[in-house]
Amino acid sequence: MPVPHLRRSVRAVVLDEEDRVLLCRHVVTEPPAATVTVWAAPGGGVEAGETPLAALRRELAEETGLTVRGEPPHVWHQEVVAAGLVPGHDGVINDYFLVRTASFVPRGSMSDDELAAENIESLRWWRPADIAAYRGPELFSPRDLATPLAALIAGGVPAAPVALAL
Repeated sequence: MPVPHLRRSVRAVVLDEEDRVLLCRHVVTEPPAATVTVWAAPGGGVEAGETPLAALRRELAEETGLTVRGEPPHVWHQEVVAAGLVPGHDGVINDYFLVRTASFVPRGSMSDDELAAENIESLRWWRPADIAAYRGPELFSPRDLATPLAALIAGGVPAAPVALAL
């Protein structure tokens, strides 16, 4: 069996002083008959020759305007093998890092058109209870985001990254 070709990505669990988490609203319209909306942590692909921390800093600056200082702890790890999830790949590896910050109005260096090209329509601060109670048609990534988020807030940084499901 061939080894899957997975896209390496980094994401930030950005928590403010009220333990609200910053999420990007991704609207994926390809194929048009299967439009899906997913709320996910800001972040993206690690480019060739780039370290995960450098990618995290770049992605957060581009998408949210947040400058990351120090070395945020690696808190979650996710591997998803699914055809069609990431063009040109068999799936994705997401490594999540915890970034604590004061609340701010997200506005990165990317224009609205550049964000739209990344399928990002908006950004929003979510309370964990609102994520847990949400019953609408939009999805979260990971699907059960409320559970690991509550554990992270209650228990702090884990000794080793916690494995996440889809």
